[in-house]
Amino acid sequence: MELSDDNLQILTEYLKKTLDPDPAIRRPAEKFLESVEGSQNYPLLLLTLLEKSQENVIKVCASVTFKNYIKRNWRIVEDELNKICESDRIAIKANIVPLMLSSPEQIQKQLSDAISIIGREDFPQKWPDLLTEMVNRFQSGDFHVINGILRTAHSLFKRYRHEFKSNELWAEIKLVLDAFALPLTNLFKATIELCSTHANDASALKVLFSSLILIAKLFYSLNFQDLPEFFEDNMETWMTNFHSLLTLDNKLLQTDLVSNAIQFLASVCERPHYKHLFEDQNTLTSICEKVIVPNMEFRAADEEAFEDNSEEYIRRDLEGSDIDTRRRAACDLVRGLCKFFEGPVTGIFSGYVNSMLQEYAKNPSVNWKHKDAAIYLVTSLASKAQTQKHGITQANELVNLTEFFVTHIQPDLKSANVNEFPVLKADGIKYIMIFRNQVPKEQLLVSIPLLINHLQAESIVVHTYAAHALERLFTMRGTNNTTLITAAEMAPFVEVLLTNLFKALTLPGSSENEYIMKAIMRSFSLLQESIIPYIPSVITQLTQKLLAVSKNPSKPHFNHYMFESICLSIRITCKANPDAVGSFEEALFMVFTEILQNDVQEFIPYVFQVMSLLLEMHKNEIPSSYMALFPHLLQPVLWERTGNIPPLVRLLQAYLERGANTIASAAADKIPGLLGVFQKLIASKANDHQGFYLLNSIIEHMPPGSVDQYRKQIFILLFQRLQNSKTTKFIKSFLVFINLYCIKYGALALQEIFDSIQPKMFGMVLEKIIIPEIQKVSGQVEKKICAVGITKILTECPPMMDTEYTKLWTPLLQALIGLFELPEDDTIPDEEHFIDIEDTPGYQTAFSQLAFAGKKEHDPVGQMVNNPRIHLAQSLHKLSTACPGRVPSMLSTSLNAEALQYLQGYLQAASVTLL
Repeated sequence: MELSDDNLQILTEYLKKTLDPDPAIRRPAEKFLESVEGSQNYPLLLLTLLEKSQENVIKVCASVTFKNYIKRNWRIVEDELNKICESDRIAIKANIVPLMLSSPEQIQKQLSDAISIIGREDFPQKWPDLLTEMVNRFQSGDFHVINGILRTAHSLFKRYRHEFKSNELWAEIKLVLDAFALPLTNLFKATIELCSTHANDASALKVLFSSLILIAKLFYSLNFQDLPEFFEDNMETWMTNFHSLLTLDNKLLQTDLVSNAIQFLASVCERPHYKHLFEDQNTLTSICEKVIVPNMEFRAADEEAFEDNSEEYIRRDLEGSDIDTRRRAACDLVRGLCKFFEGPVTGIFSGYVNSMLQEYAKNPSVNWKHKDAAIYLVTSLASKAQTQKHGITQANELVNLTEFFVTHIQPDLKSANVNEFPVLKADGIKYIMIFRNQVPKEQLLVSIPLLINHLQAESIVVHTYAAHALERLFTMRGTNNTTLITAAEMAPFVEVLLTNLFKALTLPGSSENEYIMKAIMRSFSLLQESIIPYIPSVITQLTQKLLAVSKNPSKPHFNHYMFESICLSIRITCKANPDAVGSFEEALFMVFTEILQNDVQEFIPYVFQVMSLLLEMHKNEIPSSYMALFPHLLQPVLWERTGNIPPLVRLLQAYLERGANTIASAAADKIPGLLGVFQKLIASKANDHQGFYLLNSIIEHMPPGSVDQYRKQIFILLFQRLQNSKTTKFIKSFLVFINLYCIKYGALALQEIFDSIQPKMFGMVLEKIIIPEIQKVSGQVEKKICAVGITKILTECPPMMDTEYTKLWTPLLQALIGLFELPEDDTIPDEEHFIDIEDTPGYQTAFSQLAFAGKKEHDPVGQMVNNPRIHLAQSLHKLSTACPGRVPSMLSTSLNAEALQYLQGYLQAASVTLL
C-alpha cells in the first residue's frame, strides 16, 4: 500500500464503517482491514491518519486500530511469517514517541500502550535509544510531554512487578535505573516544589498531581524487585514528602495521588531494611489515624461509582485492577504495617472499629457508612495472606472472625428487604467471600440461602457479589479433595438457585454479567444430575442468550462460561440418557449455523468444541447433518486462524472416530483435503503436534484401502520435515506415529515402506531415531503405543532376525526396557524455543479450551494390551518358540546385566520362559 492521499481516504472510509452499530456494515469493514493489515506501509498510513486527519473520531479510531494491530502482529513468532516488514518496524520506532507526545491525551494513551507492547519485545536490545529519548524529554518543562513520558514509562516498566526474578530481569532493571533513577528523583523534588508554588491554582495542581501519581507508580515498579541501593540515599526524603502529602486537607484527598502515595508507603513498610522508619510509636499512630482511617471512609465518589458505574466498581473491588482505589491502598498499608507491627496496629484500630459500630447502632439509616468503614478495617486487619482462588489463607489471630460474622454480618443479610442498605449487603457478601476458609462450614451453609436470595437485589454490585460468593463457595475443597459443599446439601435449593441465577441475567445492567454466568457453570458442575429436570428450560435460555450475544460478542469471559455451561448441560444429561444428544443438536444447530455463516470469529472455536462433544456422544455413526458440514471444515481459510486449529483438529478426529467408513465411502474425494490439512500443520513448529493428532486418527480409524495410495507420500513429507527442522516435540510425535502405524499395519509393513523410500532406511531410523530418542516420549498412552510398536518390530519383523538389521535387535530391546524403567529424558536443546498457541498475542488468535468439552484420553491399544511389560515377555516367548535358541543367545551376548535382570522379571511375571 502506497503512502498516498487516495489510500488515506480509503482507510478513513473503512475506519468510519467499523464504528457503525449495524453488523452488516461493520463486519465487512473489519474484514477489509484484516485483509490489508499484512501490507507494507499499512501501519504508517494509520499513524499518518491519526496525525493529520481533521476528524477527531478518525484520529481516535486510527490510534485504537494501530494499537490493536501492534498487539496482534509485533511479536515475531518462530516458524511463522514476520507480519510487519522491517522497514515499517524501523519507521514506527523512529516516529512513535514524538507523535505520542504531540497528540491529545486520549490518543496519547493508545500510542503509549503501543510503545509498551513494542518495548516488551524490543527493549532494550532492539530499541536501545528509547530510554535516552524519554529521559531527555524531562527537561522540556512541558507537563503534557512529561506526563506522556511518565505514562509510557509506567506501561513499559509495570511488568517488573509481576515477573519472576532472574539475572536477565535484574540486568534490565539496572540498565533502566542507571538512566532513570536520578532524573526521576529530581523530577519528583521539582514537582513537589511546584505544588507549593501553585498551591492556589487548581488547574495547575491537577496536572502536577497527575505527574506525582505516575512518578509514584514508576517508583513502585522500579522498587518492586528489591534493588534498594538505587533509592536508599533518598528514601527518607521520599517518605517525608509522601507523608506530608497524605496529611493535607480534603481537597487533595479527592485525587488518585492519594492511593499511589499510600501504595508507596505500603511497599516501603514491609521491606526489612526500611523497618526503622516506622518503629516510632508516634509515626505509627500518625499513619493509622491520619492516613489509614480517613481513607477507609466510603466517600461520595465511591457511592457514585457503586450506583452508576457498577462494572468499574466491581472490577476495582474484586479484581484489584491497576487503577487502585484509596481504600485498597489503605488496606494494603494496614497489611504492610502488620507484617512487623501487628500487635500495636491491631490495638490502635480495635478502638476505631468499636466506636464506628457504636455510631452505626445509634442511627443505622444515617450512620451506615461508619459500619461500612468498620467492616473494611476489620477485613484489612485480619487479612495476612490472600489469593484470588482461596480467599484469605492466613488470618490475624488477634481478630475473632466468626464472632464478627455472626454478630455484625449475618443480621444485615437476614434482613427481609434485599434492596435495603446495598453497600452493607455488598460488604457482608464480600466478607463471606474473603473469609470463607476461616468461617465454620455450618455458618457457610446458613449463608447459602441468604446469598441465593440476594441474587434478586436491584443493585448490580449486590447481585454480582452474591453470584461470585456462591461460585467461590461451590469450588471450596474439603477432605479427599471433594467439594466442601455437597450436591446433597444443595438439594433443597436447586430450583430457587437456578431460577434466581437466570433471573439475575435479566436485571438491568447484568445481561452479560460474567460473574453470574460463571456461577451458573459452577452450579451445574456441583449439582450434576440434580439439574436434569430443569435442562429443557436451561438450554432454551442459554441458546437464546448465545444467539443474542453472537450479534456483537464483547465479553470474552461471559462467553466462555456460557459455552462451558452448555457443555455441562450436554455432558450431564447425555451421561444419564445418551439418546438426549439429538435434542441438544436440535436446540443448538440453528444458532451454530448462523455463527458459522456470519463468521463470528470469537465463537467459532467454541462451536467446534461443542460440536466435537456432541458428535462423540454418537455411537459408531455420523448423522447426515454433520456429513453435510464435513467438506467445509477442510477449507484453507478456516485453518489460517491459529485459534481454530486445536478445536478443528479435535472435530476432525471425532469425525474419524465415529464415521471413518462413511468418510471412506461417501466422501473419499475429501481424503486429499484431509491430508492437505495434515501437510499444512506438519510444516509448522507451533502446530506440528496437531498435525500428528490428525494423522494418528487417520491411521487408526480409516479403512486401510482408503489411504494406501497416500501412505508413502505421508512418510516422505515427515522425513523432509525431519531433515529440514528437527525438534524434540516433532521427534516425540514422530515416534508415537511410526509405532502406531506399526501396530495398525504390522512391523513388516513399516520396514517395507521405509526401505521403499530409500534402501536401508529402516535401519537408519532404528539406529538414529528410535533407539537414541525413545526415552524422550512422555505420556502414559504414548509410551504404551511405543512399547507395543517396538515389541512388534522385535518379534514380528523377520528382517530383524536374519539381515544386517539383526545387529540392532538387542540395542532396540535395551531401549525398550529403558523406556519402561528409566526416568523420562525431558532435556530440550538450548536452541529450541516453542511458542504455545495460548501465548500468541491478541485475543482473536487465542484458543480458549473449554474444560467441560474436554476429550477423554483414548488408548488405541487398550483392548489389545493391558500390561506392555507382560506383552513383551509373551511376544519374546512366542518368537523363541519359532526360533529356538536364537533369542537367549542374543540376550546373553549383548544385553547389559541390569536390563537382563528387568527382562527376567517380566518373564517371571508372565509365567513364560525363552526357548
